[in-house]
Amino acid sequence: MPDTSVPDDKLTIASIAALSYVAQDVLHEGLGHGVTAWLSGAQKLTMSTVALQSDIETRWISANGTLVNLAAAFVIWLFLRKPKRYSPQLRFFFIMALAGNLFTGTGYFFFSGVTNFGDWAQVISGLEPHWAWRTGLVLVGMITYYASVLLVASQLRAFIPDTGSRLRGLTWLPYFAEAVLAFFAGLPNPAGLFYVIASALPSTLAANAGFLSLPSVMRGWKRRETSAVPTIRRSLGWIAVAAVICAIFIGVIGRGITWTR
Repeated sequence: MPDTSVPDDKLTIASIAALSYVAQDVLHEGLGHGVTAWLSGAQKLTMSTVALQSDIETRWISANGTLVNLAAAFVIWLFLRKPKRYSPQLRFFFIMALAGNLFTGTGYFFFSGVTNFGDWAQVISGLEPHWAWRTGLVLVGMITYYASVLLVASQLRAFIPDTGSRLRGLTWLPYFAEAVLAFFAGLPNPAGLFYVIASALPSTLAANAGFLSLPSVMRGWKRRETSAVPTIRRSLGWIAVAAVICAIFIGVIGRGITWTR
């Protein structure tokens, strides 16, 4: 029977969470907004950790950041259909990546509907009656976000130990680790501090709120697998890769990467 009596390694958990955050952010800004803008005929674009700046704007460019996140979540969910083939660290990474892409994707509907700011505010800009479109975004966001929390919870169910509790460490630590990374990665961005305060940090804190709710949502749940997923032990490999990737994320992508035709 796998040993879960030893606490999960906090540094490894934070490293895995950081890598999953980088992945979903690059998918959102780069593959979603950036590639769409380039294929739409943009002559110049700059991608940073907080925004994609392009010389053209279309509804598809605004929408595709979210749509790519949701598509990525679906692919990751397929990977998790046979989870026992993965190590505890890799399995946890896939769950964090699933959560990050789902929470960002579905949370953006609610965020833009409430604040009239961000990607989906641009998608519905000019559509009337505007209040109805905003209300629709809020409702879609609430329903899909709650469904996302339940889906992530179902994947974390295998980590429920025979005795004690480990879920808070597996969910709250990633929340704060990703918030810290979002803040420092946003500071050098070429769009200015405004995007950190008004967009990057609030959207990260709000979108990832599902992490904080997971222990409560899963209270009283029983594990379906015969034994809990083993302890996530310290992995120097995951920690080293996270350190390098986060340094690039903050120091290179954070400052903005510009492409011109």
